[in-house]
Amino acid sequence: MIKRSLLVAVTLVVAVILCSLSLPQDPPKAKNLKVLPKNISHEDLENVMRNFKNALGVKCGFCHAPQKDNPQKLDFASDENHHKEIARGMMKMTARINKKYFKEGEAMTVTCFTCHHGNEEPKSSPEVAGDAGGEKK
Repeated sequence: MIKRSLLVAVTLVVAVILCSLSLPQDPPKAKNLKVLPKNISHEDLENVMRNFKNALGVKCGFCHAPQKDNPQKLDFASDENHHKEIARGMMKMTARINKKYFKEGEAMTVTCFTCHHGNEEPKSSPEVAGDAGGEKK
């Protein structure tokens, strides 16, 4: 009798655990947002980050520091990587430019890509076609 009660109890516990694992989990809320809205959805945040990666031709580790206990993973809330603070400054700068010079809803706006064109650092002058030596002709 005790064995049967124990078996039923264990079965119920396992069933509850399996059911809870199959339920959709809410993604974790972003922490340490200083420029982006605190209530930004996980999907919108990922889209913003994807745009940064594409505009600068980098991976997440360019701005985000590794976790202290597992360097193979990133600590997205950490401010240890100085590129993260630079990105915040650039976000503020582009927002000011867009607010001052462009009407809301206009197709033309300044973005990271405007200057970076897929490079970590913006180039200060255009490359001249066929100029392998770097000298202007």
